[in-house]
Amino acid sequence: MDTGAKYSFHDDYSEGTHPAIIEALARTNLSQQSGYGNDEYSEDARTAIRNLIGADEAMIFFTLGGTGANLLSIASHLRPHEAVIATEAGHIVGKECGAIEATGHKIITESGVDGKSTSEMIRSAFRRSSAFDFQPKAKMVFISNATEIGTLYNRSELAAAAAICKKLDLLLLLDGARLGAALTSSKNDMTLADIYNLTDVFWIGGTKNGALIGEAIVIKHPSFGADFPYHMKQRGALLAKGRAIGIQFSTLFKDDLFFRLTRHSNSAAAELSASLVDMGFTMWAETESNQVFAIFPPTLVGELQKDFDFFIWEHLHDGSLVVRPVTSWATEFTEVKKFCRAVEEWTKRS
Repeated sequence: MDTGAKYSFHDDYSEGTHPAIIEALARTNLSQQSGYGNDEYSEDARTAIRNLIGADEAMIFFTLGGTGANLLSIASHLRPHEAVIATEAGHIVGKECGAIEATGHKIITESGVDGKSTSEMIRSAFRRSSAFDFQPKAKMVFISNATEIGTLYNRSELAAAAAICKKLDLLLLLDGARLGAALTSSKNDMTLADIYNLTDVFWIGGTKNGALIGEAIVIKHPSFGADFPYHMKQRGALLAKGRAIGIQFSTLFKDDLFFRLTRHSNSAAAELSASLVDMGFTMWAETESNQVFAIFPPTLVGELQKDFDFFIWEHLHDGSLVVRPVTSWATEFTEVKKFCRAVEEWTKRS
C-alpha cells in the first residue's frame, strides 16, 4: 500500500493479482503455446473446473471481464427478439452501460427479495412479457450469486428458480463474479456441482478473487457451446494469447487457492460487520459474503473518508447513508481493525 494513501474498501479488485499468479506467468512466459485458448494451461484449468463440477462434457471458455461474460452468455443463447428477466438491482440492469440492450435484447425487470429472484417474480415477468403480441419474448433469467447486495441463494432457492425456468422453457444464467465468496460463506449450502446442475450457463469470477483479469464461462448445452468461440471472436473477446487467462485459472484451482482466497475475504467482512453491529450500527443487508452494507450518519462517513475509500450505496430518506465496504483476498485485518477503531472513536466523541 502507498504510504499516506487511503486504504481502499471500495471494491475487491483494487489490488493487482496474487503472487502465485505472478510466479506462474513468469515461469511459463517463454513456453510456446497454441493460441485462442487452445493452450495446455487453459486445458489444465478446464480440467480442474470439470472435476469440481463433476461434468466432463461441460464447455468452458475464458474471457476478460464480467460485463463481457454476461453479454456473451446472453447474446449467444438468445435469438434477436428474445429478452432476459432480472431483478431491478441486477448488475446487467444498471451497472453495465446498457451492454445487454446494445445487443438488441430487452431486460424485463421485477423487484427482488433481498436482492434475489423468486419463482413468483420470474412467473410474473414471464406473464407480462407474453401478455400481448410482439412484446420481447422472455427466454432467460439472470441471477447473481452472491447478489448485488452480498446476499446468497441457498440450494432450495436456486432449485426453485431452476424449476420455474424449466416449466416456462426459460434458460437460467448465473453471474458468478463473486461465486467464490458465495460458495465459501458460512451461510452456503451448495457446491460448484450444484451450480452447474441447476443452471444452463454460469461463470466463475477471477477478477474479484485474485486473478489479474479473467472469468471462466461454463456452458452446459453443446448446441450453445459449439459456436461460442465465434461469438467471442465477433465481439472482440477471444484472446490470441488466451494462455494469459488460462494460466491464472490453472493456478487458482491448484491447492484450493481460489477458495482459500475467498475464505479470507469473507472472514475480513464478517469481522468488520460484527464489530459494527456490536457498536450499535444497523446493517442495511445481512452480511453473507464479502460485502458489508452499513447505515451510517453523514458526519461519520465524512470522518471515515479521510483515511478510507468505500462506496456510498444509497441515500436514505432520514439523511443516513448506506455505505459499502468490500473486502478482498488481500485485505489486511489490521486495516479492518483501524476502520472499526475509527468508527468507535467517532462514536465516543459523538
